[in-house]
Amino acid sequence: MQIALTHTAHDRANYYGEEALAALRHLGDVRLNPEDHPLRAAELVEFARGCDVIVSDRQTAGQREVFDALPDLKAFLRVAVDIRNIDLAAASRQGVLVCNASPGFTDSVAELAIGFLVDLARGVSCAVLDYRAERPPRIRMGRQLSGASLGIIGYGVIGRRVAELARSLGMRVFVTDPRQKAEEGIEQLGLMDLLPRSRFVLCLAAATPETEGMMGGEAFATMPRGSFFLNLSRGNLVDEAALEAALESGHLAGAALDVGQAPDQMPSPRLARRSDVIATPHIGGLTPEAVQHQAFDTVRQVEALIAGRMPQGAVNPEAAHRLLQLGLRAA
Repeated sequence: MQIALTHTAHDRANYYGEEALAALRHLGDVRLNPEDHPLRAAELVEFARGCDVIVSDRQTAGQREVFDALPDLKAFLRVAVDIRNIDLAAASRQGVLVCNASPGFTDSVAELAIGFLVDLARGVSCAVLDYRAERPPRIRMGRQLSGASLGIIGYGVIGRRVAELARSLGMRVFVTDPRQKAEEGIEQLGLMDLLPRSRFVLCLAAATPETEGMMGGEAFATMPRGSFFLNLSRGNLVDEAALEAALESGHLAGAALDVGQAPDQMPSPRLARRSDVIATPHIGGLTPEAVQHQAFDTVRQVEALIAGRMPQGAVNPEAAHRLLQLGLRAA
């Protein structure tokens, strides 16, 4: 089997790893991206020509022209949950199977969220920057997390883990999610009821057309004055101009962002450089445990294809008629 792995050398080190790469090489001939940037459509076509499978990093888009130009391609496997930059309709028209990885980063993202809460509450980053700049550190009153209220927007596996950790610290937890039901002891509210009751608001909602820009001017104005906003979901859920205005006016005391609207969903530099913002470059899932989980998901998907089984994580199995070439029928 011919396999194209799109990660750059830098991204392979961070997001695929030698162990997963060795396992993938046991299953077929693996081509490695020779470039130092995510492959554009024309580059991806040339790179993957003649390949049965593309194993794709999250930045390499699966565009229509890619699926149209690669008649040997049977499957496009994403080493991430998010497949929004894959043209699923185009893949399906050409009979190409699309798969994504399962979210093995639950603990990784949840732990970063707790770290953000502590940092916002106690001004850790501000003190560190003062000392490094050889400035007298600002002495300011902190916030105690025990007894404070945390509103979680989006109650999937990460939201549940954060709620568990926050409650162990003595926080009062509210959640909002129309698709999930909260456990006993956690109050479930509508978004506009949750916001005014939460000293800290954590956005973990899935990126859908319905959640696009959900945190805008009205939402931030509904939060208590002096509260904090955290986003570890997707940047397009937040109106960044509205967030900046809420920070600039002092209505919000601070924000913590692991995602934003810069390339690769990183926080926007304009917000990230503010003194009242903690920003990290989309590293919520960047731990060895989380990375290995998703990389090995794709290894198992290739194993399934070779064995004639439909892989876990298949998104369009009913349309994947090219799998017949591997002896596997579309679902």
